[in-house]
Amino acid sequence: MNILKDNFGRTFPYIRMSITDICNFKCGYCLPNGYQVDKSDTRKFLHLNEIRRLSKCFSLLGVNKIRITGGEPTVRKDFFDIIKVLKFDSEIENIAITTNGYHLDQKAKLLAKSGLTGINISIDSLNQETFKNITGHDRLPEILNGIEILQDIGFKNIKINAVLLNGVNSSRKDFDEWSKFIEKNKIDLRYIELMRTGDNLEYFKKYHISSKIFKEYLDENKWIHQTFGKDAGPSLNYINPQYKGKFGIIAPYSKDFCKSCNRLRITSRADLRLCLFGNTGINLRHLLQKDDQLEELRDLILKQMQFKKESHYLELGDTGSTKNLSKTGG
Repeated sequence: MNILKDNFGRTFPYIRMSITDICNFKCGYCLPNGYQVDKSDTRKFLHLNEIRRLSKCFSLLGVNKIRITGGEPTVRKDFFDIIKVLKFDSEIENIAITTNGYHLDQKAKLLAKSGLTGINISIDSLNQETFKNITGHDRLPEILNGIEILQDIGFKNIKINAVLLNGVNSSRKDFDEWSKFIEKNKIDLRYIELMRTGDNLEYFKKYHISSKIFKEYLDENKWIHQTFGKDAGPSLNYINPQYKGKFGIIAPYSKDFCKSCNRLRITSRADLRLCLFGNTGINLRHLLQKDDQLEELRDLILKQMQFKKESHYLELGDTGSTKNLSKTGG
């Protein structure tokens, strides 16, 4: 079986697939003015049959994990149909989503029954006012209620992502609040360094801070570094025997971050992106129209792997073609 492998020996069992650019939040680091229609790109989002063919192809290329992203993926009316297709038609073992948690209290039971094996929820602060200021929505209580419902019905793999913002959620008090939360909840909390994109330079200059500040907190409190399997994400993970949950750090500006890269990205309009911040990639839509195009699609994807670069070069200020994170799936 051919597998996805690049010129640096890295293999890629993990795909992040965006199904929409649309998001209903207004997070300062991504869409501070809310979602704006890009009139220069009139292509439609991936439809169900295109997603089915694409996921089937990736399954044949050794992919065992697909994460559905956006924008906000649950805004699509056929969201649960997409999960069903991925779970039962493509033979992909692990199907996860990243969501902002909008109406999570109402969707929790449906999500748990859908066949998902993992849910990542973006929560940048446990302080209700801070959460509202970052996202433009006063919805923290309903999201936390949704997480509680997921736990009550036995959903296991829940992760929370928080973007580290200097002076906003980067204090010892913030870290202590998360510590208390995961002490009693079997949930992974990962702080993600703020990443510069094409249109957030001023925001980046104002709020970026190294994740070293959180790592120092973990070291001081005797957290132990842990490693994960081949389809795990880029997080440096930490455990503490006294806590039900875990902490993690995603530090894209750290040395050798890209050496462990194990994922490719598909945008909501069928562009294959070899890197979140890269300029290389190709549109696959013309090979997603018929079932008998599978072999040609597979060969094209394999051929593209030779163009994957060793690093994203974010540390040099190169943001590639990523205007904002909603465009490529974060």
